[in-house]
Amino acid sequence: MSVKWFITNRLLCMAAILVALPSFLPAQESGNIHIEPCGIFRDTVIPVKHDTVWVYCKRDTVVQSKGSTSRYDRRVHRYRKHWEALIPTHTKIQFAGNMGLISLGTGWDYGKHNQWETDLFLGVLPKYESNRTKLTFTLKQNYIPWNLQIKESRFSAEPLSCGMYLNTVFGDEFWVNEPERYPKGYYGFSSKVRIHVFLGQRITYDIDPKRRFTAKAITFFYELSTCDLYVVSAFTNKYLKPKDYLSLSFGLKLQLL
Repeated sequence: MSVKWFITNRLLCMAAILVALPSFLPAQESGNIHIEPCGIFRDTVIPVKHDTVWVYCKRDTVVQSKGSTSRYDRRVHRYRKHWEALIPTHTKIQFAGNMGLISLGTGWDYGKHNQWETDLFLGVLPKYESNRTKLTFTLKQNYIPWNLQIKESRFSAEPLSCGMYLNTVFGDEFWVNEPERYPKGYYGFSSKVRIHVFLGQRITYDIDPKRRFTAKAITFFYELSTCDLYVVSAFTNKYLKPKDYLSLSFGLKLQLL
């Protein structure tokens, strides 16, 4: 083995080591790398810094998981969804309307455009000329077909609200069926339960999100209502005027959710 061959061999080994050396050294900082692993991330930028990979997804990046939910997870989701539907979405206070002088209630909005409402009210009926103050209970169903925005303001109008409600008064002096002390068919109606129908209008103010505390919107409404007994009286007694069988009521609605 000659000296020339030995020197040449050593030089070639050193050259090979210098070429392979960068791959063994830790990366100090490299540029951005654009990859698409398994088609999950598109247009994703992955910068590599000090042996750490940071993944940043852009706003329009959709991340899809290949994992599937179990039967238990789906059951829990349905269970929670059904119970959440029982949370009231609004509260109301109403003055008059043959359901008490003042009535407080809560209810739920639902439907494609929240055009349906179901309310429960508890009212107070002062004793006036009777022996005591009474409590009333009302189940009310509302339908609001239209909601019109007023220009570019935070106000909107509901030109028509309609529906019906059932009202009852707590007390032994009121009855569903005629007591035996009256001849059969003497009254022909219940003094404890009244069926009402109503028409009204509303105006709503959408509260600025920065100023919301309890409610996100407040609605003022008025209604004209009558009940089954008043309708029968209006048809059988021609001398009655609209003020005798129509009732005017006012109220406020606080939209919670």
